[in-house]
Amino acid sequence: MDKTLVTRFAMHDVVLLAGRLLLAWIFVHEGLSLAMNFDAASLSMAKLGVPAFALVATIALQLAAGIAIAVGWHAQLGAAVLGLFCLATATLFHTNFVVRNELLHFEKDLAIAGGMFVLMVRGAGRWSVDSLLRAKRATTGLAQARSGEAM
Repeated sequence: MDKTLVTRFAMHDVVLLAGRLLLAWIFVHEGLSLAMNFDAASLSMAKLGVPAFALVATIALQLAAGIAIAVGWHAQLGAAVLGLFCLATATLFHTNFVVRNELLHFEKDLAIAGGMFVLMVRGAGRWSVDSLLRAKRATTGLAQARSGEAM
């Protein structure tokens, strides 16, 4: 195989892994922060009209989907859900564009949603749990097929 092609594929995998980790970080960090400061977060959310059960669901979603994206296990599903979550957050909580910070949060949420949708379509890549599991299934299936031929 051409050395340039090998280098390009290796770099592609590094960039995809780095992108997954960067996208996942904000959700894992925020989920942990909300969980560790649950009482304060619950009060803040209540002021916005968000019930406590929604905070628990938000923490669970951010942690589960964020970790799934980071390790590349069902990353496409995690990315789809977090992409929709970001769209919902932007449109429900950050629409007072007179306040510059709100506009920035709205735009940030849209940008993160865009990154999540790209990840949803592209997949986690070669350096992921999903890729390892696919390779294992393929190897197991090949071994089973060969053992069936030997009979």
